Amino acid sequence: MNQLNSETVRWIKSKPLFLVALLVWVAGLVGWLLQGGQTQQTATQWPAPLAQLKPDFEVTQPLPAQLKLDGDKVALGARLFSDVRLSLDDTISCASCHVLSAGGTDNRYRSVGVNGGVGSVNAPTVLNSGFNFVQFWDGRAASLEAQVEGPVNHPKEMAANWPLVLSKLGKDAAYAAAFSKLYADGITATNIKDVIATFERSLITPNSRFDQFLQGNAAALTAPEKHGYELFQTYGCASCHQGVNLGGNMFEKMGLMGDYFADRGNVTEADNGRFNVNHNPESLHEFRVPSLRNVALTAPYFHDGNAATLEEAIAVMAKYQLGRAMPAKDLNDIAAFLRSLTGELAGQPL
Repeated sequence: MNQLNSETVRWIKSKPLFLVALLVWVAGLVGWLLQGGQTQQTATQWPAPLAQLKPDFEVTQPLPAQLKLDGDKVALGARLFSDVRLSLDDTISCASCHVLSAGGTDNRYRSVGVNGGVGSVNAPTVLNSGFNFVQFWDGRAASLEAQVEGPVNHPKEMAANWPLVLSKLGKDAAYAAAFSKLYADGITATNIKDVIATFERSLITPNSRFDQFLQGNAAALTAPEKHGYELFQTYGCASCHQGVNLGGNMFEKMGLMGDYFADRGNVTEADNGRFNVNHNPESLHEFRVPSLRNVALTAPYFHDGNAATLEEAIAVMAKYQLGRAMPAKDLNDIAAFLRSLTGELAGQPL
């Protein structure tokens, strides 16, 4: 089967999800026919028809075991990530809302910042965030460095500013020495953002059981999990949740096949999504598709935190993104597959 070129991929991603699901189904049928109509597959070949789509429309890939990053920057960024002096009153750090042992989130409906300020959206995970093509739910930051600006300056988060932060950190001799070692100009806002972003890029979670499966260990997944992975593809979930991060590489409208916000009620400005950034009516209710890595650990779900459990989130996606009800067994098997995506951080299981 001919490889899909990049123009085709861009066209696919611009179309409603059901068209992509149709393409996946057709590709599978063609692959089956090219194999002479054979229905038997070995464990290592499963699921063979969808493998015909590689490499241009890759359903997913395993996370790399490690990345080449400056170790000194990673170490300094880790210190700053947990330093409350980035906030106005020395009470909130990056780690306050992005708890690494809890899947990179705080598992709250809304995060709480300085003076009890409450955010407008659910805090997304910081784990594997370096693989996202943009940052924040609405994509307003093009990089992890730009993302750091948001929490530091936001009045409901850290409520600080760079002159204040630089003044506090500049009094710390250990920080002054560490920054001077790495940067000719020492402690600056740009350099703080650089080391924090470098640390965040190091927060990859490889070696999930699903990664082991992709690398050839057919026994890494149970039968329900394998079936869930197959359903994940044939239902069309993989049209948005694909690639190394199973998401994070495109925008999609919340409510392709139904009016999610009308049914939920209490619509807020944050529900506008990407529209708040580019003011394009076509971007109304569009959000960066979240990664599904470690998703079993990151409840509640969606930008609004409105789904309390993984099963509830899957049902909502089936209704509003696929336009169909999902039988309980299919839903449970997909949930089982998603739980196999929990990986390891710094060599330790999450």
